[in-house]
Amino acid sequence: MKTYMVFDIGGTYIKYAVMNDQALKLESGKIPTPKEGLDVFLQNITEIVTRYAKVFDIQGIALSSPGAVDVKSGFIGGASAIPYIHGVCMTDLLKERTGLEVSIENDANCAALAEGWKGVAKETDYYICVVIGTGIGGSIVMNQTILRGATLHGGEFGYMIMGNPAKDPLQSTWSKLASTNSLVEEVEARKSLAKGTLDGEEVFRLAEDGDPIAKECIVHLYKKLAVGIYNLKYALDPQKILIGGGISKRKEVIEGINHELKQLKDEISTLDISVEACQFDNDANLIGALFHFLKRDAGSGPASHV
Repeated sequence: MKTYMVFDIGGTYIKYAVMNDQALKLESGKIPTPKEGLDVFLQNITEIVTRYAKVFDIQGIALSSPGAVDVKSGFIGGASAIPYIHGVCMTDLLKERTGLEVSIENDANCAALAEGWKGVAKETDYYICVVIGTGIGGSIVMNQTILRGATLHGGEFGYMIMGNPAKDPLQSTWSKLASTNSLVEEVEARKSLAKGTLDGEEVFRLAEDGDPIAKECIVHLYKKLAVGIYNLKYALDPQKILIGGGISKRKEVIEGINHELKQLKDEISTLDISVEACQFDNDANLIGALFHFLKRDAGSGPASHV
């Protein structure tokens, strides 16, 4: 049976799995992301591949990575919590060490591809994925293909300016106004708490316990998210709009955003706009990275099933 070694590179952990061509995990695990630098990182990846290659017929390596990934060259631009992965040709480095073909894709794009292959966007030709976390990112997918843009910034929805452009516009981006991080900071400020006192889970827990400030700030978050999603719908007009990130697992978040979207209608703005949660959580990047690897090879495996 043909199998693939798949890695999801994160700031804290590197998750990995041996998967078949339908994304069934045969083995999996995780290791702390090395702090020492690139050499240790490459050594750790190589050791994992070598170990499983003794047991499985490994056909190649699929990577999910943060940063502005150039899938053609294998270089990772931009910035992330792992500075040493940037500015090198990661695919070539790993191919030299393992002798296997290597593919790489941005982590948010992997999550979106996973939804098109096996998730809620299956059989959907054109959709976008909005990932809400410390900031807001995302992906645009059309006909199984990520729309990357001229500078690999396609889907970077968090850069949209949502506030008053005449007053410090770069402090009013969607990421700064409507991310999970912005929600936490607003609650901390209004409750006169030190920065870093709360996290997103604690804010929602406060709201569930009836805290009026937390409840009000969460409603404000839904409104700000709805406005950005409204803009994306009218600018891009996708068939589906998916919400990812940890916050999307809360049913009340999807319901709250959809409630606010219903308010954004009048005799001119007549579209029925709604969002739905991504299906996959922890495995999304692994599944999407595998799909990206398989799709590179014309006529291989599941590419036609998206």
